[in-house]
Amino acid sequence: MNFDVLKQDILNKVKEYYKLYHANKQTQFIEGKTKINYAGRVFDEKEMENLIDSSLDFWLTAGRYSEQFEKNLANFLGVKWAFLVNSGSSANLLAFYTLTSPLLKERQIKRGDEVITVAAGFPTTIAPVVQYGAVPVFVDMELQFANVDVTQLEKALSSKTKAIMIAHSLGNPFNIKAIKEFCDKNNLWLIEDNCDALGSKYDDKYTGTWGDIGTSSFYPAHHITMGEGGAVYTNNPLLKKIILSMRDWGRDCWCKGGKDNTCGCRFTQQFGSLPKGYDHKYVYSHFGFNLKATDMQAAIGCAQLEKLPEFIEKRQKNYQKLYNGLKNLSELHLVETQPNSQPSWFGFMITLKDGVKFTRNEFTSFLEECNIQTRTLFAGNIIRHPAFDSLEKDRDYRVVGNLEVTEKIMNDSFWIGVYPGMNDEMIEYMICKIQEFCAKKK
Repeated sequence: MNFDVLKQDILNKVKEYYKLYHANKQTQFIEGKTKINYAGRVFDEKEMENLIDSSLDFWLTAGRYSEQFEKNLANFLGVKWAFLVNSGSSANLLAFYTLTSPLLKERQIKRGDEVITVAAGFPTTIAPVVQYGAVPVFVDMELQFANVDVTQLEKALSSKTKAIMIAHSLGNPFNIKAIKEFCDKNNLWLIEDNCDALGSKYDDKYTGTWGDIGTSSFYPAHHITMGEGGAVYTNNPLLKKIILSMRDWGRDCWCKGGKDNTCGCRFTQQFGSLPKGYDHKYVYSHFGFNLKATDMQAAIGCAQLEKLPEFIEKRQKNYQKLYNGLKNLSELHLVETQPNSQPSWFGFMITLKDGVKFTRNEFTSFLEECNIQTRTLFAGNIIRHPAFDSLEKDRDYRVVGNLEVTEKIMNDSFWIGVYPGMNDEMIEYMICKIQEFCAKKK
């Protein structure tokens, strides 16, 4: 049998399997019995066909699907380069360590240098800073948009400040205009953790593309998924060179996997004190990592990326329905959309107003009993976690002010989902149960 014919037969069987097994698992929503998850995978037979197609090649590491995904993601975002990695956390690691390269000369981040960020977020936005030996400087949030309080940036600035590394909280862009102007004025790097905001726009330009480096996550909970996976993107050619080196073992060579002598001078160059003509494929210009994803992951991502525009639209519609249904509840503070932006919402955050006669845990316990999944805003306040017990304040990290709003978020905020797998019945049920709880507590 012809191999192409056999492959097509296999892929047709995969399509049939999806329709018989996965499509039929989509059960009717039953109030109180069907669990409404905060997030989940949304896929069809195309992802499965791509996955099997890639597995039949048995290339296993980064290959043709990886190249296609990187090209398509860069085109979607309108950036020059996007690079696939094995997780969003690895994307943040790679983005930060890129800025520690000696190739950046006086702008290189060194141990003891400071990076401005927030404590109310996911730990791997901060972890690379601490792991390297730089000093995170924490500023507070503002509750209206659930994002960084830009009025505190000047207080956080010191002679050691080299960068801002911060996330667009739950898909709502932070005040990019203010932060970008602050970075430009003070010659600071800007890393946008875009893991919760893929497809969000600020002034009609995608988040993650305003700063020097942007990062994405493709974990199953995020806007698109490939199981595990992430990406780093930039328009800066020097940062592109460092990103590739750091991602791929720290090597100096830029040949793609399975390719040799792309530069045409593999055995003729001089590097450091190595013998002249030492094999360029084994010359290392950085202390790097191996953060590549597999081609099978990328194959899934290629199919997911085609669905991203409709995913974004559905998230926006679900958010607006929840907002309209809950905005009149006097007990709750709801997040407002950042001016001049179009969020690709990751979640719907709710904060209890001061003086209400119930706690966040009472509220979320009620919702969980109603089969509505809830989440806190990740770490709440990262410096209160056991990981910080071994660190010394004002040496290993700095805090600007008392993080009053961050504390409020830690104690009184939670969020529910808006992901594309939710239908109108689920949204209405969540609205009904939240209204019911608040009415009971009056």
